[in-house]
Amino acid sequence: MVKLRKINNDNYSECLELSVTDEQKDFVASNVYSLAQAWVNYENAYPFAIYADEKMVGFVMLGYYAEKDLYDIWRFMIDKRYQNMGYGRAALRLSIDYLINEFYVHEIYLSFEPTNTIAENLYASAGFIRTGEIDDGEIVMKLTVS
Repeated sequence: MVKLRKINNDNYSECLELSVTDEQKDFVASNVYSLAQAWVNYENAYPFAIYADEKMVGFVMLGYYAEKDLYDIWRFMIDKRYQNMGYGRAALRLSIDYLINEFYVHEIYLSFEPTNTIAENLYASAGFIRTGEIDDGEIVMKLTVS
């Protein structure tokens, strides 16, 4: 069973040990950098560990951009040892549900590197569509929820 747990003093060091494959390193910021951003720069960042049963398998950081008044899935990664096992799809659904239930959102945004077709396919399978926008070189997608 996949679940999200907030990153805290008990699990942050394990999160720092997660990594993607060498080919994926240009697709997502390191968890060290992401947690530093969450805890130092951004009060509206919500970092979570992704667990399969009791094993940490990934990391997701959700956020709210006050300047644009939007919620997004800011970072999303599954450790290289646990990819292609369905954890990403389940964690993406949990992330969407969290934003809907916690903040009553009607739109959720995310972005990805143009060459990351695996991420695009995952996001599209959850209902995200391209907006036509490019943000800092990344393709922006949006999910509209009722």
